[in-house]
Parts: sequence; structure tokens; C-alpha cells
Amino acid sequence: MARVVTFGEIMLRLAPPNLERPLQSPMFVATFGGGEANVAVSTANYGIPSAFVTALPDDNFLADGCIAQLRSSGVDCSPIVRKPGRVGIYFLETGANQRPSKVLYDRAASSIAKAGPGDFDWDAVFEGATWFHITGITPALNQGCADLSLEAVRSAKQKGITVSCDYNFRKKLWKYGRTAPEVMAEIVRHVDVGIANEEDCQKSLGISVEDVDVESGTLNVDRYEQLARKMLAEFPNLQMQAITLRESVSASHNGWSACVHDGTDFHLSRKYEITHIIDRVGGGDSFSGGLIGGLHLFPDDLSQALEFAVAASCLKHSVPGDFNRFSAAEVMGLMRGGGSGRVER
Repeated sequence: MARVVTFGEIMLRLAPPNLERPLQSPMFVATFGGGEANVAVSTANYGIPSAFVTALPDDNFLADGCIAQLRSSGVDCSPIVRKPGRVGIYFLETGANQRPSKVLYDRAASSIAKAGPGDFDWDAVFEGATWFHITGITPALNQGCADLSLEAVRSAKQKGITVSCDYNFRKKLWKYGRTAPEVMAEIVRHVDVGIANEEDCQKSLGISVEDVDVESGTLNVDRYEQLARKMLAEFPNLQMQAITLRESVSASHNGWSACVHDGTDFHLSRKYEITHIIDRVGGGDSFSGGLIGGLHLFPDDLSQALEFAVAASCLKHSVPGDFNRFSAAEVMGLMRGGGSGRVER
């Protein structure tokens, strides 16, 4: 039986209500989120047994609430280690129209930031696991977390587990003296399924092609097949490279599609025009979770797996919070021509 394990940091998310600016009114909506936890919630929604691995402080009601939230979403939290530290926080100002979304991190000295190699029993964590997912966020925190991430992917590969990685470049995090390409290249050499947005290959791994302008709001799709081929050539261990294609017309209006190359065939998905975005944070994670889910649901049809991932992520843009809260049946409904928004009675 399939079992997905994800590893990273989960944080308390504080966001003003109703698209307000921070402290416009004296309140924040408190939820939880983090790239790898978001993926575990997605895959659990699709009926795949899923577990999340992190470190959280003991005797801490925020940590207890976080675990309760994950468990309520069907995620196995038994691999979570309780150790000294704190729960990291991120503040989100949700953008609208021409006002961009903004993130402020308050995650220094969190429990996971204090973790390092040897803090997790990977033999126990990977018992029965068939898939392991990690991102470029945890290695960006500090050298100990980078070493821990490398230890995790090496252990997974030694056990024959499929490893996926969303390269997830976060410029606000790489502050400890090493560059993203220096760290990520070593990790990605243990990865089977690479996932990136339009800039992650460039900034996380230093791999680029001409005429790929991530700031223009429009995308030259023809260049992304070249970029995917270049990734597969640089990292021959990769079985496939997926790239999400976001056209940012404004904070509220994005074109959304993706492509994937498996070394033989290049697939380009349907494009969705998302014109009234509720919350795009977690959109990339919902694509990662959707791709993992799609590859399990359509193991012999990469094109359909890609369409499932893009549809899943499209739906995520319609709900607030980091987590994607749609079932496989709902995602397939959009894949099969839904999306009119008509009331279902």
C-alpha cells in the first residue's frame, strides 16, 4: 500500500481578515501552514495514507493545536518529535488587484530550526513508506537543517523510496552564508521527481534558459521544455521535472498551468484563468500534493497526473488558508469539464 511521508516546518499563520492590511483592525485569523504539511494534507484528502515529520515544542498549546489540526485532516502525526524551541510564525497580508501579497517570517529559534542530523529515527519514520516529499524551505533555515534534509533524502533513497522535492526558493531565508545552489544541488541528486515554479530552477539551482522572464506576467511556454530538459541533463537521477506556469496579471488574476518532462515526453496542461483569487499561498504546495496524488491515481498516464495536479491547485486558489481542502472526486470533476461555478443540488 502507498504511504506518503513529508518533512519540514509547520508554522502558525496570522493573517488580517477580509483582505485588510496588517493592524488595520486589531485582529488576525490564526491557522497553521507550511509547505510540506500542506502537501501531506492534500495527499491525505486523496485517500493516500500520509504522515508529516517535524519538530515541535513540548507542553505548548500552539503545538498541540497544530497537531490536532493536522490529525483532523487525516494526517499521521506520530513521527513528530517534541523538543525545545518554539512554534514559528508567519504573518500574511493577502494581496488584491495590484497590491501584492506579503509575508513576514518570525521563525528564528523554532524547534525545527534547532534540529539537526540524528534527531529523527528515519528507520522508524520510513517504515512502510513508498514516497517521501521535501522542499527547499527547510534547508534554507540554517546549516543544521540543510544537513538534516540531506540525511533524510539519503535515508529515503537507501530504502528505495521515491523522493520528490519542490525546490521552493525563499530569498528571505537564505541568510546563513551558503547559497541555495550550493546546498540544493547536493539534495536534488537524491531526488526522483523535481517540482519547481518559473524561477526555482534558476534561483535554487542556478539553471536557466534565455527568454524566461519571471517578472513579466507572461510566459514563453516554449522555453520551459528546454528548461526541463536542461534540469534532467544536469540531474540524471531525476525521473521527471515538473514546472508550474503562473502568469501574474495581478494579485487577484493569474493564469495557471504546468508542464512536465519525463526524459522522453513533454506534457503541457490545460490553462486555467483564475480571476478572483481568494488565497494563492499554498498554491504551489497544492500542485505538489496534486502531482503526487495524480501519479498514484494515474500511474500509467503522466498527462492525466499533470492535469490532476493543475486542477487541484486551481481549486486551492478558491479557499483561504494554506491547506487544500478538496477530495480526489472534486478535483476530477474540474478535470472533466467542471468549473462553471453552478450550484450543485
